[in-house]
Amino acid sequence: MRGYVFDLDGTIYLGDKMIEGAAEVIRVLRERGDRVVFLSNKPIATRQSYAEKLTKMGIPTQVEDVLNSSLIVARYLKKRVQSGDRVFVIGEAPIHDELREHGISLTDDCEKPDYVVLSWDRQFTYDKLNIVYQAAMNGSKIIASNPDATCPLDSGQIPDTGTFIAALEAATGKSIDLVAGKPSLIAAEAAVEHLGLSYADCFMIGDRLETDIRMGNEAGMASVLVLTGVTTKEMAEQSPDRPKYVLNTIKEIVGL
Repeated sequence: MRGYVFDLDGTIYLGDKMIEGAAEVIRVLRERGDRVVFLSNKPIATRQSYAEKLTKMGIPTQVEDVLNSSLIVARYLKKRVQSGDRVFVIGEAPIHDELREHGISLTDDCEKPDYVVLSWDRQFTYDKLNIVYQAAMNGSKIIASNPDATCPLDSGQIPDTGTFIAALEAATGKSIDLVAGKPSLIAAEAAVEHLGLSYADCFMIGDRLETDIRMGNEAGMASVLVLTGVTTKEMAEQSPDRPKYVLNTIKEIVGL
């Protein structure tokens, strides 16, 4: 038995268009007894919506089989937030909802919160950047949902949470405290625990070197780069994050 951790955007689909062969690959893996989980860094939709999207594309999926960076952040904070701690969020409704569902009380008061969750926000403004900057300078712990600079779509790429992290770190002159999503080992642990397998028995399949492939390598999984997203073969050859396998498409997964 093997475990397969699949990224979504750029690996299973691009925007609303499924990548050819994805549904067939997942079906074959499941039928032969392997275990599959989907792990996305994208925090602007709910896990339920991802499960519904995959199911409509011909990949029957339960919400429990989808992990994303919002869930990773929520689980991380649930273990650490103490009574009276103030958590301020810069992000869209899905990550707010996930945090509340885990019993984390959120504040609208941005004056010296204990934690600031910095996530993808398509209404990001200078004022929001200043809020997180002032919080960081006053000692708040800054936790980012994911480090992706861009998100791939079928029509190109758009800026993601990593651009906000870069702006904040340029202003403060220091790194943020934590990135919860890929490539963190927190995310890797969540995936293998869900699969119930060891790292060595799992493949990490994705399209991004600095998140999917780096996490797979650092966690001891077999890293698999698919060339259907943001990364080219030439980029992979020049990167310090070298995948164990480079495949043109997800269709080749069943042959590994």
